[in-house]
Amino acid sequence: MKRFAITIMAVLVAATGAFAQKEQEQGTFWQPTPRNYEVKHALEFESLVPMFITGGFHLAACYRYEKFRFRVSVINGGAYDAETAGLNNSSSSFKRYYKTSPGIFAGYNIWKNLEAYTYLEFHTFEIEQKSTGVKKDLRSTDFGAGISYQFFIGRSFYIQPGLHIYLRKDNSLNFGSERYSIPNVDLSPVLRLGFRYWKKF
Repeated sequence: MKRFAITIMAVLVAATGAFAQKEQEQGTFWQPTPRNYEVKHALEFESLVPMFITGGFHLAACYRYEKFRFRVSVINGGAYDAETAGLNNSSSSFKRYYKTSPGIFAGYNIWKNLEAYTYLEFHTFEIEQKSTGVKKDLRSTDFGAGISYQFFIGRSFYIQPGLHIYLRKDNSLNFGSERYSIPNVDLSPVLRLGFRYWKKF
């Protein structure tokens, strides 16, 4: 009986050791090995999901090369009023909507899945005068910087909250006796959902 108990204990110890070694080699669902941020090449697709809630859309394709990440995107804000994101000279008399506009991004992973990036977006805004309902288009080339973190769920899905600052030159439109001037600075929180379609470590 004593010999049987020792044999069972030896088998359990060996099995536990093998399981621990396998977990160390492959990691877990939440912490896979190698880590997601150690990827050498990756192709990702993502979206600013709130844009769909407001009747618009956002789609982006991303390529990751080691710590560098390049992205192209297209956005349409639907009924989202971007004027509320403007600083200093944002106007309470007007609304500002994103019409379909492209953008290009270049980023760098400064720590694990924390990415800092810069971008250039070629926006077409629809400006609406609240008192009259009159709408006019205004084109603006916006540049800026952002920071965000990819929270991976397993190997493929991720949630990426972040913060963007948009900078632009002076631009304005006349609405009869009233004049609209677009804010030179927008500050906007963002939330992207993404999928890593292909990867190579």
